[in-house]
Amino acid sequence: MGNAKYVRNAAVLALCGCFLWVGGGCHPSRGTSRPLIGITSVYEPARPGKEAKTTVEFAYVAAVAENGGVPVVLPTIDDEQALRKYVRTLDGLVLIGGDDIPPEAYGEKPHEMVVPLEKHRYDFERKLIARWLESGKPLLGVCLGMQFTNVVSGGTMIQDIPSEIGTKVNHKGYHRVQIEPGSILARLLNSREASVLSSHHQAVDRLGKNLRPIAHSDDAITEALERTDGPFGLFVQWHPELMTDIAHRNAIYGALIHACVQSK
Repeated sequence: MGNAKYVRNAAVLALCGCFLWVGGGCHPSRGTSRPLIGITSVYEPARPGKEAKTTVEFAYVAAVAENGGVPVVLPTIDDEQALRKYVRTLDGLVLIGGDDIPPEAYGEKPHEMVVPLEKHRYDFERKLIARWLESGKPLLGVCLGMQFTNVVSGGTMIQDIPSEIGTKVNHKGYHRVQIEPGSILARLLNSREASVLSSHHQAVDRLGKNLRPIAHSDDAITEALERTDGPFGLFVQWHPELMTDIAHRNAIYGALIHACVQSK
């Protein structure tokens, strides 16, 4: 998965189940309340002299706020009641990037290049994704977020692209993807091709339930998925929130916000 550096942003952290909301951005439409968009986070366990903390790259927050959503950063807390309230209260969800899903989750032994997610985050996010999919609410998965949704849905992973597939495409930088015509992504970008910014060494292998591939790189790696069972669900292997192409970023994050407004 992606190894992008995460920075602490105390202004948007939601600690101990308490939400701290970020203002700004444009309203989806006049008279329409701005949807609450949950954003998952990276858990860093306590170390000698340092407390445990929840972090998130601010680009995710900015992309949600700039497209009319109210960002709500979700700490990886072990609290069943809070988890249920997240699903009940939030209008949409962004699953962010991070380390690798433990291969045991899809019945395989780990490749030597696997860097597994911290267990605290893995346990929280696995339950959150499963319940969110059941809720039918709009969902955007970015990088790990796409991979994690696939595994929770019963799919598997290519554990290391360079050693298992090859190095034809640099998946830790900008590269080209081909987009399936008629897909949600083709409609959003109005194109069958895009240059995207990735940071990952793993990829979707066997597809999970209710997911279909809608973009591929030149080495046949699945680069995007969409839900096939009705609700808005878009999953991209790249990081639109970090791209210099503002129209691309806003098309994807704006689609999530629009879906939330339409479903309210």
